Amino acid sequence: MTVPLPTAIIYCDHLLYPSETFIRAQAASLKRYSPFFAGLRRVKGLELPEDTTCVINTGTSAGKFRELAFKTTGIAPGFARKLRARNPSLLHAHFGADGLRALPLARNLGIPLVVTFHGSDATATEVKNAKVPFGHRRYLARRPVLWTGASRIIAVSEFVRSKLLAQGFPEEKVTLHYIGIDTRLFSPDPRQSEASEPPEGFVLFVGRLTERKGVDFLIRAMAEVQKDSPDLELVILGDGHLRVELEALAQSTLRKFRFLGAQSPEAVRDWMSRARIFAAPSIRKESGEEEGFGMVYIEAQAMQKPVASFRSGGIGEAVEDGVTGFLAPERDWRALAAHIALLARDNDLRYKMGLAGRERVLRLFDIEKQTAQLEEIYFEVANEFQLYGKHPTPVSRRALEWPK
Repeated sequence: MTVPLPTAIIYCDHLLYPSETFIRAQAASLKRYSPFFAGLRRVKGLELPEDTTCVINTGTSAGKFRELAFKTTGIAPGFARKLRARNPSLLHAHFGADGLRALPLARNLGIPLVVTFHGSDATATEVKNAKVPFGHRRYLARRPVLWTGASRIIAVSEFVRSKLLAQGFPEEKVTLHYIGIDTRLFSPDPRQSEASEPPEGFVLFVGRLTERKGVDFLIRAMAEVQKDSPDLELVILGDGHLRVELEALAQSTLRKFRFLGAQSPEAVRDWMSRARIFAAPSIRKESGEEEGFGMVYIEAQAMQKPVASFRSGGIGEAVEDGVTGFLAPERDWRALAAHIALLARDNDLRYKMGLAGRERVLRLFDIEKQTAQLEEIYFEVANEFQLYGKHPTPVSRRALEWPK
């Protein structure tokens, strides 16, 4: 008789945006726990298995009311009943604001809460005059509730961990854990080599077209590069509110470029396979928001592509400067242009950095190895919770409310 695996509830308010493939991939890699997705509602994005996904709001008027009630009171009886039927061992929430939202649910279910911080949820703290979601502002006002209520806080990089500790998170609860990627899925095409690569090539960007991603700096850098290499195209995959503005900038400054919009994970992988260089120069915003780590840099390096970026946030942990790519000072688009130009013309350097990047990803960021480490964290947290029996500090419903 097969003993069923313990259930880990994977919680996100919104299940799941197209950019959140890392959450789905991590859950799919679990071997000692069975993942069950839970959240406020489904969004247009990644497919999830219907039989292991449950949301509060299914799109009906009653569903919208249940979502509002859960947001304001932390209570969702039917939702909790369905999750309790799975006999879960723990609840793993992704993003700080989502963790705060899920805390009453974890208490209701009598299970420990693990929260992963990915980047802007840990760095965007200067939000007085910034446009940030209400849920994040509420989280910032109630961070101490999460400090005491969560059993474990996971930081996706040392950079994110340092930010959390500086904000007052208890050091004994904050654990560094790199998520990892599927290195078999993201692997170089064996049919391609430096000798067979077309002389034109292209520089690839993948990401949301927002201020933090620094695409305007990349366009300026590519305008400089194309003065000497007019056939080196810039290909941009992704969408966002700055797309029209960025396309206008590219139209006025670049000789060769394409904006292809949001693409499926399979299409992104295909474009990475054919790219000559991967470039994604993220920057720090006035709100404090920075790149926490950047899974896309790991994916590109796994496919043996050298990276050109800025030395911002946690990117220095994802890319080893001078070994797997080049990191220019933040906002220095001229230095970024020089790095792209060097990689474009030096086949040997590009190939050497590509090999080093692939080797480093295999060693540090393979998803099977990393998920095995995550399951050790799960096991430790669940055992500690069973041993001590209760959450460390009770939290009243009033403490979770927005301050008057």
